[in-house]
Amino acid sequence: MGRRYPAAVTLSAALASALVAQVHHIPEQPLPFSHKQHVALPLSCKDCHSNPEPGEIEGIPAASKCMACHFSIAKDKPSIQKLKSYADLKQPVPWARVYQIPSYVDFSHRSHLEAGFKCEKCHGSVEEREALWKETDISMGGCVACHRQNKASITCTYCHENRQ
Repeated sequence: MGRRYPAAVTLSAALASALVAQVHHIPEQPLPFSHKQHVALPLSCKDCHSNPEPGEIEGIPAASKCMACHFSIAKDKPSIQKLKSYADLKQPVPWARVYQIPSYVDFSHRSHLEAGFKCEKCHGSVEEREALWKETDISMGGCVACHRQNKASITCTYCHENRQ
């Protein structure tokens, strides 16, 4: 029976992570953040992400919200110290966007959630991810295909303002 060496396991994990980064575009972020680690606590999407009126966006938590736990958890880590500096200055963490919906598209997270869609329908298995990447085709073709599959309207004004 062969021996396993921790360095070999670590190298394998690093290579697997690099392969995922090559297959999926993972934007460089200002701070490391693992949804996998936070979901294991267990935190749910709604514990951190708010859906303010009128419901179009799912909010990114303020650094101060993160610091509600991190004032004592891992507080000496350099990344948490950096997070704390954003909170102290009352500045948002400049996260790199993973998804960007064009301004001419009327998209509501709330209406999709109320229709029974779970976050993972579009965002994938976030609870298993150390880093996020664009999981879903949010082009017009991708959205129309999803609407057809789920028997939602595909009329133009359903997602676009009537610009007449």
